[in-house]
Amino acid sequence: MEKWTDTSGKTLADYARPSVAVDVAVLTYSDGALQVLVVKHRRGGLALQGTFLHEGELLTDAAERALRTKAGLVDTQFHQLAMFDDPARDERGWVLSMAHTAVVPAAELPADAILVNVVGGTVRQELAFDHADMVRLAVEDLRTRYAAHVDPGGLLGDSFTVLELRQLYEVIFDRQLQKDAFRRHVTGTLESTGELTNPGNGRPAELFSRKGEGRLPAQASVLLTG
Repeated sequence: MEKWTDTSGKTLADYARPSVAVDVAVLTYSDGALQVLVVKHRRGGLALQGTFLHEGELLTDAAERALRTKAGLVDTQFHQLAMFDDPARDERGWVLSMAHTAVVPAAELPADAILVNVVGGTVRQELAFDHADMVRLAVEDLRTRYAAHVDPGGLLGDSFTVLELRQLYEVIFDRQLQKDAFRRHVTGTLESTGELTNPGNGRPAELFSRKGEGRLPAQASVLLTG
């Protein structure tokens, strides 16, 4: 095979090459808070699940490997967010990282998972490299999807009350929502399970599940984002 050269006669071997990594921001909802899954980094501190790309490996395969080996998660749905390419982002050298995100219900996380609260897109503990920026982007992505559909990540499980749903949305969008307006916007996306909660001495509340895709009306985005 003829060796490729550019107009200056240089080959690919003549150009500097960065290392390529993948990192995954796994978001969840637990104890009334939006949280991100982190791991202890071997160089100290906390970081997202990440790994370097192996030769001949796809980015998606590397992300799956990072989730499996660093977080104990398999068959996790995730997608790409953006490439982080600041040449100074990693003190070890020139490293590009493709950031990914996933939404996983807390019940599906390992018992020893390390979770850090995220408020308004800001991680409440310091993370390595530019991982806090990746989390901020992951929260923006989460808001976009939750403004279009009712709990598309299944953070509340199969059934929930309207109050629980509103509390989830208040945490994700970091704002209080008027309860009557919220109920009006979500009513058409829910169907009753025919069951009630059993809160002890309190008044039982009706349980709902998502109806079909749970697509929210366009006006919901105005309520949620202001």
